[in-house]
Amino acid sequence: MGTYGLLEAAGPVLDALGDPTRRVILETLRRGGPSSVTALAERVPVSRPAISQHLKVLGAVGLVDHESRGTRNIYRVDLAGLDELREWLDQFWGDALDAYADHIRRTEIRADEPPTAGRRTKEERG
Repeated sequence: MGTYGLLEAAGPVLDALGDPTRRVILETLRRGGPSSVTALAERVPVSRPAISQHLKVLGAVGLVDHESRGTRNIYRVDLAGLDELREWLDQFWGDALDAYADHIRRTEIRADEPPTAGRRTKEERG
């Protein structure tokens, strides 16, 4: 991986998901399960050729997979395609947890410090 590590790996998935129609197709497959292009075109308001093109893009980045059944391809979400994106997003969660832990440590240190001159304790304030 280059300079940007996980972002570089997640980039193609983010690019593919930048298109709202692709997000709708992926969500339709997630909720409705495996589907043919014809069935997707009945649920997503774009033409069958457009669905096919979007599925090619989603397939190229590993977000969908398909199996041939006769003359039709049946598409389904490939959760493994989300791994790089998930790892990249998990960094933000890790950063948030680290910041929270730092805040707790600072708060605990202040709570353990004796009151300084001019600062009244809770009991003194009444």
